[in-house]
Amino acid sequence: MVVIKRLIRRLSKFKPVIFLDQLIFRIQDDDIIAYGTQLTFFLILSLFPFIITFLNILSYTSLVREDVLARLIIYLPHATQNLIKGFVSEITLSSSQRLLSISAVLGIWTASSGVKAIIKAINRAYDYEENRSFIRLRLISFFFTLALLILLTLVFLTLVFGEVLGKKLFSMFGRADIFLYLWAYLRILIPLIYMILIFALLYKFSPCTSKINEIPISSTFPGAVFTTLGWMITSIFFSYYVNNFGRYAITYGSLVGIILLLIWLFISSLIIILGGEINATLKYFETNGYKIDEDKSVLIKRL
Repeated sequence: MVVIKRLIRRLSKFKPVIFLDQLIFRIQDDDIIAYGTQLTFFLILSLFPFIITFLNILSYTSLVREDVLARLIIYLPHATQNLIKGFVSEITLSSSQRLLSISAVLGIWTASSGVKAIIKAINRAYDYEENRSFIRLRLISFFFTLALLILLTLVFLTLVFGEVLGKKLFSMFGRADIFLYLWAYLRILIPLIYMILIFALLYKFSPCTSKINEIPISSTFPGAVFTTLGWMITSIFFSYYVNNFGRYAITYGSLVGIILLLIWLFISSLIIILGGEINATLKYFETNGYKIDEDKSVLIKRL
């Protein structure tokens, strides 16, 4: 027991250990499971209105909506993909364009509730009190929802027209083969960069800050990178497991698509909140220095 205590004391002098200690304490103290559950509830309410709105925006571009939707949900289990595709097909076939446009406007408002839940969770991570008015908070949520829709559209426009322009440009020099080689990596890198930018802006502008505790954009990138990569990696593994090893259909039957969607949204919610917690932890050490606070330490409490 004495040896373990000495080992913990020694480990507590290393920055990575201090960081993990503070992060774990914050995860427990902020009860991210509860916030993740709340966020999942709002995301499930927001997801389908958001998809309707996004597909309506795509109708004003040269992009094929079905192809874009397939790329958007590519990391989801097959059962959940079929659920979303079935919903979109039914809505598109049974509704007029005017009704879909009205649904799109209302969809932005509904989807902004999900963003509002994210703002609440990030405020909790930074220990900031929310003192903005209901209208201002709703407008901020509305703005982020609209910005997300625009950025998603730009991602796919960049992928489509970037490929066309790149082929033409490199063909002029007779090196189209070089572009095809580069494009295999760029088509993966471009969405990643856009996602990191989205989360970085979300972590910077969504918390209730003032001139004293303003968050620099540079300090939001660690959490944004973690959220982007964490979301993609966990989504790929979750989808692979469900498609190859999961036996959810035996337990849930026809509800399997909905159950898997809820699980995936819950995992996504936790990752988004964790990204905010990482940024908040780094900001805490930037202000207080890398040292263990015994009142906010998991390691010290174990001694």
